[in-house]
Amino acid sequence: MLRQDFASWMGTIQERVESALDRLLPPADLIPQSLHESMRYSVLGGGKRVRPLLAFAAGEAVHAEAGRIERVACAVECIHAYSLVHDDLPCMDDDVLRRGKPTVHVQFGEATALLAGDSLQALAFQLITDVPLADRAEEQIEMVRLLAHACGSRGMAGGQAIDLDAVGKQLELPQLEHMHVHKTGALIRASVMLGAHCGAGTTQQLDAMDHYAKAVGLAFQVVDDILDCEAPTATLGKTAGKDAAQGKPTYVSLMGLQCARDFAQELRDRAVAALKPLGDDGRRLAELADFIVLRKF
Repeated sequence: MLRQDFASWMGTIQERVESALDRLLPPADLIPQSLHESMRYSVLGGGKRVRPLLAFAAGEAVHAEAGRIERVACAVECIHAYSLVHDDLPCMDDDVLRRGKPTVHVQFGEATALLAGDSLQALAFQLITDVPLADRAEEQIEMVRLLAHACGSRGMAGGQAIDLDAVGKQLELPQLEHMHVHKTGALIRASVMLGAHCGAGTTQQLDAMDHYAKAVGLAFQVVDDILDCEAPTATLGKTAGKDAAQGKPTYVSLMGLQCARDFAQELRDRAVAALKPLGDDGRRLAELADFIVLRKF
């Protein structure tokens, strides 16, 4: 049977995830309506769905059931959306544009935005606990642990705290990497590993995907820094050049534009090399590494 080309596969997964999120999010007319409307506003109809794509690629690499992968894909996207809602708040990055439309606090008010983020985080954990997603209960508990770790003080929230503290400071490269391993890389790693745990992967396969995820997660942030410097607001769907305007340390400010590009390519090479134990089953993950490094938005 012929395998879909990458663009077709990506489009199929994006459509599937959009449909599943629409089904799994609370209806907008369910009380409290404004909260549910804001949750749907923040999640649906935008974004590249990189984290769900990574979850599907990893799950497919170990021949996991598509229905299982779909649940974890929606869970990580809910976590990602919640993080964006909170990051955009005036007490954080104070941004007014996200995915080409007003941010949630601009559209619904700060209090509702805060509650929307809280509710999306709770929904993510509901999604990975209310149906069987692994063959053994211990495996599903490990999935919950992976997601909780990625969200908390030693993951995404901790990375954001370091980021806020770093404004106006000159970080060394290891410090910048430490920040982004947590702020951006933790959830990307969780996306890959949650997808992988939906199947019956070997220890060698799981280790390979873990090494891949760490490299591709950092590459994502390096490219994000490059795009913040190069791409216009209309292309990004969010305010361009804001990191520089706020005095935030980035890979571009620390390394220069060309060195940052070279570093992103080096990380892509590391990620793809890590997939060797997967053979052809790692093809989608390798294609996603190219997509992440070569993207223009």
